[in-house]
Amino acid sequence: MKNLIFVDVEATGPAPGHGKMTEFGLVHGASQATFHGICCELDVENVEVASHLDKWLTLIVPSTRPIFVSDNPAFDWQWMNKFLWDFLGRNPFGHSARRISDFYAGLTGDFRNTQKWKRLRITPHDHNPVHDAQGNKEAFIRMLAGER
Repeated sequence: MKNLIFVDVEATGPAPGHGKMTEFGLVHGASQATFHGICCELDVENVEVASHLDKWLTLIVPSTRPIFVSDNPAFDWQWMNKFLWDFLGRNPFGHSARRISDFYAGLTGDFRNTQKWKRLRITPHDHNPVHDAQGNKEAFIRMLAGER
């Protein structure tokens, strides 16, 4: 859990280039530390947001690469990847992400069982990206504890 970072993104469209990322939330897997990024209209402000995120990640996960965990990395990771490359010049998460639904399906032995885990969230899924990432972390911890 020490290098797992649960991430959620809010955006106005389906993909970079077809909308804008408006905000994102991160929750550290081993603590209650959170980061809430608000995307700005001015690139210079987005550089500042990306720089603050990079510093936060370095403090939270100082000696290893953070692992991006999401309920839908096909959506969330693509937005964060573009944002980080545009405004930081690199992606601290690397080129991959982990999907909570796949982990749950593996635990239950049913490849198609990808939605029932959502009932394990404690924090309501309300499209505040920090709340949504927190709920996903809570569900993941409950999965690790044996809840199905």
